[in-house]
Amino acid sequence: MNIVMLDTSALGDDVDLSVFESLGSVTRYRNTQPDEVIHRAKDADVVLTNKVAFGKAEIDALPKLKYIGVNATGTNNIDLEYAATKGITVTNVKGYSTDAVVQHTFALLFYVYEKLRYYDDFVKSGAYSECGCFTHFDRKFYELKGKTWGIIGLGEIGRGVARIAEAFGCRVIYYSTSGKNSNSDYERVDFDELLSTSDIISIHAPLNAATNGLIDGAAFDKMKSSAVLINVGRGPIVNDGALAEALAENKIAAAALDVVSVEPIAKDNPLMGIKDSNRLIITPHIAWAPCETRQRLVNEVYLNLLAFTKGEKRSVVNDIYKQP
Repeated sequence: MNIVMLDTSALGDDVDLSVFESLGSVTRYRNTQPDEVIHRAKDADVVLTNKVAFGKAEIDALPKLKYIGVNATGTNNIDLEYAATKGITVTNVKGYSTDAVVQHTFALLFYVYEKLRYYDDFVKSGAYSECGCFTHFDRKFYELKGKTWGIIGLGEIGRGVARIAEAFGCRVIYYSTSGKNSNSDYERVDFDELLSTSDIISIHAPLNAATNGLIDGAAFDKMKSSAVLINVGRGPIVNDGALAEALAENKIAAAALDVVSVEPIAKDNPLMGIKDSNRLIITPHIAWAPCETRQRLVNEVYLNLLAFTKGEKRSVVNDIYKQP
């Protein structure tokens, strides 16, 4: 079996990829541009990728292709229906990064919520040595206990965040973007109520028609001026320009992002103009990426492919499109 890995840089250089060699001949590429896909995959029975797109043109040009393994949860880069009509199995991996994303949510929060950048700079600049007092609290920060934490998207990650927020003494509310999620453990509210009553808002929803651009200028107008917005879901859920404006006009206190509308972030993204890390922190889509998490992902990708070689179905995402 000919296995081609098109973007191993998305997995990192510190994970063990040798496991795939037990299943066939493996060719690895760190990154693959759109115009390189067909040439590199022309002899592949199996393609493993994170973000490389496979639409009708790519699929038609690769008659040997039997399997696409997505090294992630999201499969919007693959034309699932067309792949099914060509007899190509597509798999993904779910649930591998839940704990990591929950962890990163709180890392982002505390960085801005407790003004950690300011206080670290205060000490390392030498100002603390000269201040004449054992403490310093020019930048105010607050306890989480008693605050309202609003969650957009109460899936597995959202529920993990909710449990920890409760442990800190927060009141947890949530908004169901699909309108179908009903969880008796937490109070479900409408979107406007979540915006107007939450002290912290964290986004854990998928990107779809209901969530694309959900947090826009009108949404920021309804938030508390003391609110902190966290997005570890998908970048386009938040309008970058509206967020930059909201921060500039003090409509909210701070924002913490692991995702933006276009990744890598464009140099002309309006958020790039906000240099105050006490009010805005942006990490480069790493919430999912602790060492253990990435190796777990690789192991799951391998198990999916192993099942396929045995004629078994594991994590197949395009079965629904196949003809009976």
